[in-house]
Amino acid sequence: MSASTLDAHLNSFAAAGGVRADIAETIRALAAGALKVRKVIKEGALGAAFAESRGAGHAAGDAQKDLDIVADDIFLDAMRHAPIAHYGSEELANPVVLNREANLALAIDPLDGSSNIDTNVSIGTIFSIVPALEDETATFLQPGCNQLAAGFFIFGPQFALVLTMGAGTTIFVFSPRLGTFVEAYRSIAIASDAREFAINMSNYRHWDESVRLYVDDCLQGTEGPREKDFNMRWIASLVADTYRILIRSGVFLYPGDTRKGYRSGRLRLVYEANPIAFLVEQAGGAATDGVGRILDIQPTDLHQRTPLVFGSSKEVAKIVRYHTDPSAISNRHPLFGNRGLFRA
Repeated sequence: MSASTLDAHLNSFAAAGGVRADIAETIRALAAGALKVRKVIKEGALGAAFAESRGAGHAAGDAQKDLDIVADDIFLDAMRHAPIAHYGSEELANPVVLNREANLALAIDPLDGSSNIDTNVSIGTIFSIVPALEDETATFLQPGCNQLAAGFFIFGPQFALVLTMGAGTTIFVFSPRLGTFVEAYRSIAIASDAREFAINMSNYRHWDESVRLYVDDCLQGTEGPREKDFNMRWIASLVADTYRILIRSGVFLYPGDTRKGYRSGRLRLVYEANPIAFLVEQAGGAATDGVGRILDIQPTDLHQRTPLVFGSSKEVAKIVRYHTDPSAISNRHPLFGNRGLFRA
């Protein structure tokens, strides 16, 4: 039996009509936009979009590259031809009203991993499709559990789409020979246990003691309280780290820390953490802010930030215990009682 194409997958999903047909049409429009973005990316430093940085930051406060703006323009234009009422982007301060008669809204990070653009590391586009409410601001303040579909495109050695429409997570890889996305991994399942974690160790001194203790325990390997050896990875590209975890399991941590502007983390809840959490949960994993489920958080702003931990469900649960149940940890960690949960 041959692998299904994205178009066939969407046709099957949309057969019941109604909002499912609108979701399928939106994903097709996103795929068309991603193909245009990929063409720009492939030009690399030879292309105009790589010529310079914009200098000013975008609405979420990060540095902005020309390619960020190009990608946002491409996807915004694509959504003008899709059943999208409201468009909320990392690159724009406020949502854009496209068609108030439409039933859906799109939250998007047009180009995740901008800091890696010049270094030829995999980057991507993250998106979340939610029901459109009458007010465009309220639309993007729905908890992540209201998402109808979510996914990301990854521009790397493979050009791929990771997608969920609420019934599992599927990976499609673009076939240049066929000129379309083809199903490569159906019903991805993240193993519940993990031997690999991803975190930026350069921020160790800024973390809360709960995070430091977790990493310390992992680094002690078989001789430590975890009694197994861990591998560590950090790509600094959310889509690349997520793709790795979907393929071979593990956990990702981007905690809040003591630096100015980092207390609530750096990743955006609405168009980064929520879609990633939806994809991961649909693959059998878990996603948390360190205390509670990401998809249960009530957003207060389109550009709200959050700590994010996701991946293998048992390992995520252990990380939550480091944050919420220190007494249980002290029972099995003889050093913990000597230094407390937080350093003086």
